[in-house]
Amino acid sequence: MAPKIATRIGHSLMQTSTKWRFAIWLCLMLAASLWTLQLWQNGAKVQSDILAMLPHLQQDALTARALEQVESTLADQVYLALIAEDEPQAIAAATLLMEQLKTQNTAFTDIRSADLQMGEALGQFYFPYRFKLLTPEQTDALSHNGLERLIASATQQLYNAFSYANSQLLTQDPLLLFPDNLLALAPSSKLSASQGILLAHPQSVDTKQGVDTKQGLDNSEGVAAIVMAKGTESAFNPNAQLRQQAALTQALNAVSAQYPSIKVLQAGALFHAIEATNTAKSEISVLGLASLLGVVLLVWLAFRSVMPLLLAMVTIGSGLLLAVTFTLSVFGELHLLTLVFGTSLIGIAIDYSFHFYCERLSDNERSAQATVAYIFPTVSLAFITSALAYVGIGLAPFPGMQQVAIFCASGLLGAYLTLVLAYPLLADSKLPSGERPLTLAQAYLARLTGFSNKLVSPWGLSLFALVLVGVCLLGISKLNVDDDIRHLQQSPASVTEPEDKLRKLLSGGTDNQFLLVRAPSEEALLQRLEALSPQLDAAIKQQELGNYVSLSRYLPSKQKQDAAYQLQGKIYQSQLPTVLNSIGLDDGLAPELSAAYLAAKDSYITPTDFFELGLGKQLAPLWLAPQELAPIGHSTEPTISPDNANLGNDSHGAIVLLGGIEDIAALKARFAEDPQVQLIDKVADISTVMGHYRLLTLKLLGLALVIALLLFSLSFGVKRATLVVAVPALAAVLTLAILGLVGSPLSLFHALALILVFGIGIDYSLFFASAAQHGKAVMMAVFMSACSTLLAFGLLAFSQTQAIHYFGLTLSLGIGFTFVLSPLILTTSQVLTTNKVSIPTRNVI
Repeated sequence: MAPKIATRIGHSLMQTSTKWRFAIWLCLMLAASLWTLQLWQNGAKVQSDILAMLPHLQQDALTARALEQVESTLADQVYLALIAEDEPQAIAAATLLMEQLKTQNTAFTDIRSADLQMGEALGQFYFPYRFKLLTPEQTDALSHNGLERLIASATQQLYNAFSYANSQLLTQDPLLLFPDNLLALAPSSKLSASQGILLAHPQSVDTKQGVDTKQGLDNSEGVAAIVMAKGTESAFNPNAQLRQQAALTQALNAVSAQYPSIKVLQAGALFHAIEATNTAKSEISVLGLASLLGVVLLVWLAFRSVMPLLLAMVTIGSGLLLAVTFTLSVFGELHLLTLVFGTSLIGIAIDYSFHFYCERLSDNERSAQATVAYIFPTVSLAFITSALAYVGIGLAPFPGMQQVAIFCASGLLGAYLTLVLAYPLLADSKLPSGERPLTLAQAYLARLTGFSNKLVSPWGLSLFALVLVGVCLLGISKLNVDDDIRHLQQSPASVTEPEDKLRKLLSGGTDNQFLLVRAPSEEALLQRLEALSPQLDAAIKQQELGNYVSLSRYLPSKQKQDAAYQLQGKIYQSQLPTVLNSIGLDDGLAPELSAAYLAAKDSYITPTDFFELGLGKQLAPLWLAPQELAPIGHSTEPTISPDNANLGNDSHGAIVLLGGIEDIAALKARFAEDPQVQLIDKVADISTVMGHYRLLTLKLLGLALVIALLLFSLSFGVKRATLVVAVPALAAVLTLAILGLVGSPLSLFHALALILVFGIGIDYSLFFASAAQHGKAVMMAVFMSACSTLLAFGLLAFSQTQAIHYFGLTLSLGIGFTFVLSPLILTTSQVLTTNKVSIPTRNVI
């Protein structure tokens, strides 16, 4: 039924004015151009963030908020280490660098190193709560009648020239407990501070090989001054990258000019993003140009005429125009990886032009309008199957791959409309003789017919099947699976090596994994954080972890504050005269001290007050205040960590940052049984989703093959439809086998490429199945189509981005096998018909 309808539509094209159709096409292209221009002016942009290509995760709202907080806090940070010969030079260089960056206020904000005023601010904040604070050592002394130890410690500080003791502090804190509590707030670190600059000694950094001044240090001596800054815009915004890179270059050049011996280490998402952007732009230029030149050469060699070449460019141009228009309309942005994938559109969109001109060569007396009507049913069916294949790619949870689906499907639509509406008028000129390419195509078909004669014999078919089964079983048995997203985008050593050295200077830095702690109330959350700290300290001792940042260091629970208050009651309610006499203070201070102690009973350190501090504002993203928590994400996506699926109703949460992770599995095991603590590992979660969709995509491919078999059976009969579907199916299996033999791991991108192998390969099968006449024209068209597609996807296989490399490699193999196998549909049918083997055939043209 469908082929008959398509045939009637094709005949109706004969009766429609070619000028009217061309005018409609011209209006469509003009409207698309104007709309695309309007979208760019309204803020449409090019996106280079690799994270934007990754799948969404369906999580409870608290987990989603935690991820957003961590990403927004860490994503745009830039870390710089200036390695100098001595401390004064390091401090001077870092000071100059900060001054230079501050002059570029449009690129960076929050430019800082050490904050000398932070200690004073913390002292002013915590001092009113001194009766609610005790260090573990002080707690132990007061709990076990060790007041004498505290008196001895205070006396020792009185005679220490470098202690915090002064007359004013003694009158308010006679045992000098508060200074130790203030010191306990500072996490243990190899870093020190001087003149407002954070300093580290890189002797422990491995620097066996020297590198240039922009990438590392050439010796293990000297002092490193650490400078940090936050980009004013996303590091993945190409325009922001240019501004930030220019600001850094200018500032570092100023430092190098004044201090030539300074070496620089740099780290941050910015440098990975710049590398990814440069790689993508380079590949778009090189791969796109190479593909375009290859197609141009192919058209010229086949048709020896300017008009087919010009119309090939028009077809590609109209396809790219609609691709950009639809993508920007749907997403509001265009991912650089979409453009890299989109270069393959050149090799597919041109197929319609090839089929048109090959039919013109086979019957040069036929008009362009008649040729379009003749091939319309098959081209339409081919367009629908290819577009559906791209829709299958769009079902993946990757925004980037969804863009690829929209980009390529709409690009094919542009090429298809150009063929149907513009070719009848533009392509009506006569072509030079095409006997030579048609003769070569006929000779190739003749050889395949000879091969088919042998293939359909019992021994030939058995041997062929045995070889195929052997190759497929051997290859697939060696096929490995790798869904780790870290293997899909790898920055070069020039970026990763300096970053690794800088992380060592920062004692491990902060990793992407973190702990999310949940509780039904603020107090319960603070208590859970306090109970968590000993577990993390144990993990550090076991070398599972390098360091961590927890709010428990700064925000004691009310329970802990009350316990400290009760213990200090032993000093200020019963032992105060003894304490004052032992230290040599006036007994007249006792009433005032007792009154101050009693007045502090209902005064507590609270998160609200703490987050108003400078340090508190920096740590505020680690605190997830209560709000309406509703599940977010796409309902079609799998839920990660289902054991925690019902934890979204917790109204309070806190993030504990982890650094220097050495054994992620051991850390997961530590908290596996704790429902209040969840180790968030987005990389692992996304990898899990990738594995899920890899399997789903392969299942969809199998379903698509079954549906295609049922659909084509209506047109060709069951046996010939089986041949049509068997070609892309066998091509997919052989591709998987070869991937196994060459050691390429199977990922989601391989599976998505197999969907396209089906979508494109089924076109070749359809043309041969429908070729009742002019088999040599179809052979020539398919040959040119396969060459153009292999040009496009074969070049993608050379991409430095693993995801694109996998995609291109799989498609190259699949299309290559499809090209070899698809002519067997025609030749085998001819052989079987000659041998009077009954196969139902219907001509859909």
